[in-house]
Amino acid sequence: MDQLNAQIGPDASLLLVDDDEIFLTRLARAMEKRGFQPETSLTVAGAMRLIERRAPAYAVVDLRLEDGNGLDVVEALRERRADARIIVLTGYGAIATAVAAVKMGATDYLAKPADANDVTSALLSSGELLPPPPENPMSADRVRWEHIQRVYEQCERNVSETARRLHMHRRTLQRILAKRGPR
Repeated sequence: MDQLNAQIGPDASLLLVDDDEIFLTRLARAMEKRGFQPETSLTVAGAMRLIERRAPAYAVVDLRLEDGNGLDVVEALRERRADARIIVLTGYGAIATAVAAVKMGATDYLAKPADANDVTSALLSSGELLPPPPENPMSADRVRWEHIQRVYEQCERNVSETARRLHMHRRTLQRILAKRGPR
């Protein structure tokens, strides 16, 4: 723990921005146990107020938020504190958004679901080397299943709309949804 505190440095302030309240609460607790001093926000507006009050040394920002884009938070924090280490966290990992996040000032980019160990590794990595791979990464089948479930929930459990958005035949989607999630 002392080694981790030494890596964090004298300013352990951490801003966590995500619209998933349960995930945000769990991540805040886990990061606090690791020596960070987290402040949380569910919205872009709330995050902007926290940055204005005190720009943190570290930040983990979800890309898609209810009231806007997490890249606005990244940009505002980078303007207020050039040395901040900012991780963009998203469930929609794409090369274009990763490039945009880095151009706006993000230090790293992680795809959900990421746990506190992944986030800590990314926040404290020196930048010269990639952080080590996760101990138990999800299988490709599990990642696919998680993505389908998320889109299904966002479409208010409408199979036809989900199938259309995923460019998938409706019957195929029904078969996938009827099965249990892979490990």
